[in-house]
This record gives sequence, C-alpha cells and structure tokens, in this order.
Amino acid sequence: MNLNLATIRIKNLRLRTYIGINEDEIKNQQDVVINILIHYDAKQASDTDQMQDALNYKTITKAIIRLVEDNRFSLLEKLTADILAVAAEHPSVTFAEAEVDKPHALRFSDSVSLALSCTKD
Repeated sequence: MNLNLATIRIKNLRLRTYIGINEDEIKNQQDVVINILIHYDAKQASDTDQMQDALNYKTITKAIIRLVEDNRFSLLEKLTADILAVAAEHPSVTFAEAEVDKPHALRFSDSVSLALSCTKD
C-alpha cells in the first residue's frame, strides 16, 4: 500500500480584513471566508508518526491569519495570491489551492470568490 500523498483541507477560515477599492471598503473591514487545499508527500510522517516529519497546518493557518488581518488589499487576486504563497511555502508541498470568498459583495448573491492554484515540481 502506498500512502505518500496527503491532502490537507482548511475549510471556511473566517477572518476580517480591509478588501476593496470603494471608499466604504477602504474604511471598514469586511468578512472573508478562506478555503485552502494542500497536497504534500506524507510518506515520512506516515512512517514515523512524528510531528517534525509532517506539514503543520496550525502553523500555516496562523501565518495566513496574520497575513490577512495585518494587511490591506484592493483586489481579491492579490489577497488570494498572498494566501496561496503561504500555503505553498513548505518544500514538501506539491500542489496548493486557495479560494477566498467575499460574502455579500454583490446584491442578490451569497458571495463572490476567487481561486488560484499552483503546482510545484
């Protein structure tokens, strides 16, 4: 049995940040909902059962929280790209995807979202 590839999903991370270009958006924080998908080689962690051999999703999540809450963004593209960079930073990550929802951004819509992904060789 080959259990090398792991998938981590961070689901519905709800944060507040400054996001947008309208005057109201520049002055007031808004809710964002973040979903992250990370693939990494988990063979060593599966074999050893040691935290130092695994990808620490708590560390990644804390870094994303700091990034989102401590900065201002005009565009969902920039916010999503910066989150993706944090998610894909670890050398064992082979693929990552980040999606950011901006609830109530459009009238009659639950949210607007943008997703970006990257593959590492």
